[in-house]
Amino acid sequence: MLSKLKEDIYCVFDRDPASRTVFEVLTTYPGTHALLIHRWSHFLWQKRLKWLARAFSYIGRWFTGIEIHPGATIGRRFFIDHGTGVVIGETAEIGDDVTLYHGVTLGGTTWQKGKRHPTVENNVVVGAGAKILGPITVGANARVGSNAVVVKDVPEGSTMVGIPAREAVSRNSAIENQRQDTASKIGFDAYGVAVDMPDPMVEAMNKLLDHIHQTDKQVEEMRCALRKLGEHVDSVQPLELDDWMEQCKKDCADPKELTDGRVQEAVRAN
Repeated sequence: MLSKLKEDIYCVFDRDPASRTVFEVLTTYPGTHALLIHRWSHFLWQKRLKWLARAFSYIGRWFTGIEIHPGATIGRRFFIDHGTGVVIGETAEIGDDVTLYHGVTLGGTTWQKGKRHPTVENNVVVGAGAKILGPITVGANARVGSNAVVVKDVPEGSTMVGIPAREAVSRNSAIENQRQDTASKIGFDAYGVAVDMPDPMVEAMNKLLDHIHQTDKQVEEMRCALRKLGEHVDSVQPLELDDWMEQCKKDCADPKELTDGRVQEAVRAN
């Protein structure tokens, strides 16, 4: 028990660069206070002294602004940074080396008894304001972004962002590099394909770029087949954005009405 308490205190130094001394952590860190009170109230809960356990839990909430049900199971080296507004439900299970920031909720989605709160495996980090709801599992080494709302299982090692949360794609992934290449070929500014923005328009643009890539691939395969049959087929010319803007200006009734900036906006809008 003492070794676990010591780990709870010293893990703060690994995850909060503002911490300086053990005395400071013991006297001024609400996350540490809430955890120490929970360790005691959880012990009472397991001994079936449930009213007393709830009473200590309530005192901890009053002092720290952090609500942890005494029935929740929490592993070693758990750290709550800042802490205000954190809520952890009765059937929540938290592994080792987990970090939560302020405003995080590990909540339920039903009034039925039984397992109704999340299971958070080892070495997970949950950003400020995130909500993880229901009897789902957040895999080991996963990351949940700030203000994300997670209602489905999270794969091990993944990063979840958005409402509802979905897995963020790595900037170095093959599919993302492919999309960037396709965007460059058609003269499209890649601002619209940011991978860290779970926006429906971004998702639609990504699907459009994937479709263009597949179409180009199929056209190239048909050109190769025709060449083998002795037919000459010109390659598809890339879209030249500057040439297109010049043509737009020529076709415009009043060239002064259509500036380069407005043409650029029109191209992006389409």
